[in-house]
Amino acid sequence: MLGVGGVGGLVGAALARSGEDVLLLMRPSSAVEYDGTLRVESAVLGDFAVPVPAATALEAAVDVLWVTPKAIHLDAALRLAPPDVVGTARVVTLMNGVDHLGVLQGRYEHVVAGAMRVESERVSTGRIRQASPFIGVTLSEGADLAEVLVAAGIDARVGADARTILWQKLAFLAPLALATTAHAAPLGDVRDGPDFRGCQAETVAVAAAEGARLDLAALAALTDGAPDALRSSMQKDRAKGLPLEIDAIGGAVLRGGHRHGIPTPVTEALVDVLTAQQP
Repeated sequence: MLGVGGVGGLVGAALARSGEDVLLLMRPSSAVEYDGTLRVESAVLGDFAVPVPAATALEAAVDVLWVTPKAIHLDAALRLAPPDVVGTARVVTLMNGVDHLGVLQGRYEHVVAGAMRVESERVSTGRIRQASPFIGVTLSEGADLAEVLVAAGIDARVGADARTILWQKLAFLAPLALATTAHAAPLGDVRDGPDFRGCQAETVAVAAAEGARLDLAALAALTDGAPDALRSSMQKDRAKGLPLEIDAIGGAVLRGGHRHGIPTPVTEALVDVLTAQQP
């Protein structure tokens, strides 16, 4: 498990509890603080603690490398998993955005795209809090991987192609992350506002131009059905004074719009506001 934040810690703990052999790959500074046990408070999986070993580098063959760091930490994280050690293992990404897929494909032999829908955060090293009433994963391939996740209590399935999976998620995540953070408000306060709806419309248009086959009915159901109290991970990172994934999330929409000549003024304005507010 490469990246032990809100997503990696949650998935790693769930897999370990279900009996899978899990190894956490941590930066040395985090490894020093980790006491060998992942502690989870989850609205879906319940509250539990499970021992999971950690290392500061991958030194032996594995079956699957789950890649879950924030995009801003990806380059540093990848140094913990050398390609010659990973070899032909499947590399499954559950990161935000779309550009990381090409980075991973240029480094590893077998990359599987994944999208995770969850509200989860790392409270401290080894401690994860998951608040949303759902945990869902869609993979571009690997029915056996989906089965392993389901056995661990995570709703998982194999969906469409990698491009479609990543843009389907971004069509909800981009307006959610950018609008909730810019307005310092939960989803219920911004969902019907011009920033959220405008950013979503721009992301959908860019996704189509990029060749993604979005399920617009599913997107509408997720947008309208998500809890009013939902807060994005970007919003939580802002509250903690942490660097934000502005480029991975908003930047992906802007770059796609530029490539295809699609105006993205709402997304650009939100990105500008958040960038100006960065410490």
